[in-house]
Amino acid sequence: MQDVVIVGGSFAGLTAAVQLGRASRNVTVVDAGAPRNRTSPAAHGVPGWDGTPPSDILARFRADARSYPTVTFVEDEALGATPSGSAFDLDLTSGRTLQAHRIILAHGVRDMLPDIPGVVAAWGKTLLHCPYCHGYEVRGRPLAVLANHAMSGHQAELLRSDWSDDVTLLTGIAGTFEQDAFDATGFALEPRPVARMIEGNDGITVQFEDGQSKQFAAIFVAPRVSLDGTPVAGLGCATADGPLGPFVQIGPMGQTSVAGVFAAGDCARPGHNVTSAIGDGAMAGIGCHQSLVFPNMIQPLEVSSHD
Repeated sequence: MQDVVIVGGSFAGLTAAVQLGRASRNVTVVDAGAPRNRTSPAAHGVPGWDGTPPSDILARFRADARSYPTVTFVEDEALGATPSGSAFDLDLTSGRTLQAHRIILAHGVRDMLPDIPGVVAAWGKTLLHCPYCHGYEVRGRPLAVLANHAMSGHQAELLRSDWSDDVTLLTGIAGTFEQDAFDATGFALEPRPVARMIEGNDGITVQFEDGQSKQFAAIFVAPRVSLDGTPVAGLGCATADGPLGPFVQIGPMGQTSVAGVFAAGDCARPGHNVTSAIGDGAMAGIGCHQSLVFPNMIQPLEVSSHD
């Protein structure tokens, strides 16, 4: 029986583990070794680590967490979790079951990328999601937005505001982008259907179904995200719909709507960022610890039927 099991060993989960390790609590971090930003060559906007590969930062985070003798790691994937009396059972893909008094969900989300050849290879390199994370490196160069989402217009306007005057909307793709409601003044619109994307050393090339192609420094996309396959549903945690997809609703100490379950990082906020995940992880770790010391202090988040 552990004090806490943390599902997910990336920025949020490892930060929570450090907080609990410093309180000498028995913690197990369950991680499958596939962080969401594993394809990105650098993490930007992270003070002290700006421009450092995410894998290098996580290696340091893991080393810090391992330095506390009560923190252990299990390389596995969580299938689901269920309440068991005043504790929880966490079932893993290996067939093993872990038991803990508290659970912290820090497993992130699953990106649902457009079904276009070349997208997976370019994701995180020249096919990007966040101008704050990646825009500076391609500033002033031709950029494009894959207009497949209701947020695509917002993304295009944001890019043009401070990153580039040359922004093209690729509208030849199915999705929920409402072109008629978008003021296209100052933007280039490219309606030809996209056939494939080719990631290169100095940008990304879009090939259209008519055989023609265009090159950009980067293409931005707003992928839908999913919590499918995570323990959220089995635990019954309340979720809300953000602009990109569902996220777990949490209170100020990272508590969810289920007593004893906390959440942090990308799975628990509508917008996603490394520095936010670190802060969320610290708060969830502290909140989780205080709930062990003072069982009545941190109450589950109350969610109305209208939330």
